[in-house]
Amino acid sequence: MTTDKPYRPNVGIALFNADGRVLIGHRFKGDGPEIILPGLDWQMPQGGVDEGENLRDAAMRELWEETNVVSADYLGETDWFTYEFPPYEGPQTHRLAKFRGQRQKWFALRFTGKDDEIDPLTPRNGQPAEFDAWRWEHLDRVADLVVPFRREVYRAVAREFAHLAS
Repeated sequence: MTTDKPYRPNVGIALFNADGRVLIGHRFKGDGPEIILPGLDWQMPQGGVDEGENLRDAAMRELWEETNVVSADYLGETDWFTYEFPPYEGPQTHRLAKFRGQRQKWFALRFTGKDDEIDPLTPRNGQPAEFDAWRWEHLDRVADLVVPFRREVYRAVAREFAHLAS
């Protein structure tokens, strides 16, 4: 672990449907070094915060960029969580080389649209698609589907938002 690198500011989104399940996306197989074990390539939408950007606005932008969803109401948010990236020896332009990990604030949102609004494959806002599939999942099961270095944060998010889940 390199402690002289900063944490990357980040937002995560727990998008709940009417049944209390959250939206998760399946990351592309070739989506870089963050996928380190087969079968652990699902996650909730998340992404970086632009300099000076309001965090709630960043959450809505990231949700739209990654899923096309705009039909969502704010339910709540967590305090800040951090996690460390795994060791990385690749190109120094990659975020894993620039940052020691991520500092995240998670937002709970209620999906108010229809499932056909969800489209993770179409690139938006100049950003490439990150997910090739999506599904609704029980919040308390998501930590078992993500890469190990994100697992503790996902468990904390599940505890924080348990009252919204079913």
